[in-house]
Amino acid sequence: MAKDKKGTKKADSSASARMSNKDYLRELRRLHVEIVKLQEWVKNKGIKICIVFEGRDGAGKGGTIKALTERVSPRIFRVVALPAPTDREKSQMYVQRYLPHLPAAGEVVIFDRSWYNRAGVERVMGFCTQEQVVGFLKAIPLVERAIVESGVILLKYWLEVSPQEQTRRLEARIKDGRKIWKLTAMDLKSYSRWYDYSRARDDMFKATDTGHAPWLVADSNDKRRARLNIITDLLSRISYEEVPREKVKLPKRQAPGGYREPNYPLKRIAEKF
Repeated sequence: MAKDKKGTKKADSSASARMSNKDYLRELRRLHVEIVKLQEWVKNKGIKICIVFEGRDGAGKGGTIKALTERVSPRIFRVVALPAPTDREKSQMYVQRYLPHLPAAGEVVIFDRSWYNRAGVERVMGFCTQEQVVGFLKAIPLVERAIVESGVILLKYWLEVSPQEQTRRLEARIKDGRKIWKLTAMDLKSYSRWYDYSRARDDMFKATDTGHAPWLVADSNDKRRARLNIITDLLSRISYEEVPREKVKLPKRQAPGGYREPNYPLKRIAEKF
């Protein structure tokens, strides 16, 4: 806790500025209603949307994607998080393994990390050559232009987190048994290379921030604000309307017609709560 000039303790301004969970849930509930409206519009009109989420480890990509998708249909909102490429995929054109996952009509595809792995982790960790990175940065704007010209709405979000906040979050993963699975050996290696990643990010922005597929940067030091800001921005970039629906009313259930519940020898779980 910091002190003012008189030596009086005062709350840290960055911590006190964080959004309360109550306010967050209220705003998220409101935005979820709009996301459902967007979903029905996408399904009704055959819209194709592709959303790319990128950022350093611990920037909050997974939490943002969860907040975005927790009230919609996984048949329409599809999350793609590809594992490391196989030997066969390594022999293919680099973006080839991503292309089959692009949306068809009536779909929203969300990439939790994307083809930009080549500009980030592959470059920094030495999984590709410098020539391959240069070739990728030169080619990918043309690929994205082709994606956009095919009728896909392409949105690219970069979640920006400070080194201090990243440290806090990664340390929390070490201490929390619910989160330890999120911390990999690769994350630990990447953590030590902050400025290598900064240089890679800067080069990526310079080469791929285009008019047809610009980068949209969100401050993610406050996870709750970041999620709300990103969802709000996303909704503002897509022209959608509420699809009229017939008023829903539950019908009457049929009469039992002599039906009786069977006495099956089923094991019931112990009720401990």
